[in-house]
Amino acid sequence: MNLSQLSEVLSLDVIAGDPADKVWHGVYAGDLLSRAMSHVKTDNLWITIMSNANVIAVASLTEACAVILAEGVELLPDALDAAVDNGITVLSSKRTVNELCIAIHEAAGK
Repeated sequence: MNLSQLSEVLSLDVIAGDPADKVWHGVYAGDLLSRAMSHVKTDNLWITIMSNANVIAVASLTEACAVILAEGVELLPDALDAAVDNGITVLSSKRTVNELCIAIHEAAGK
C-alpha cells in the first residue's frame, strides 16, 4: 500500500507535499527529536505531535517518507515553508498517536 492509498483509507489531510507514488516502509512514533534522528529510517512514516521546523529538518535528514501530525496539531508557518522547500510530505489527522498506529497496522494488513 502506497502513501496515497494509506492517506485515503485513513482520511489523512495533506498539509504539504504530494503522497502520490510514495512507498513507505515502517512507522516511528515519537516526539523527542534526538530519538527520532536515530530511529526514523529511510521511507518510514513518522507520527508526532511536534509541529516546528526542526521536525522537517529531522524528516529531511532521516529521509522519512512522510510526517503525520496527530491530534489535529497544525504545522507552524515556518515549518510549512521548510516542508515545501525541502519536499517533505506532511499529513495530518485528528486521531491520537496510538489510534494512528493501530489504524496503519490494520490498513497495512489488508
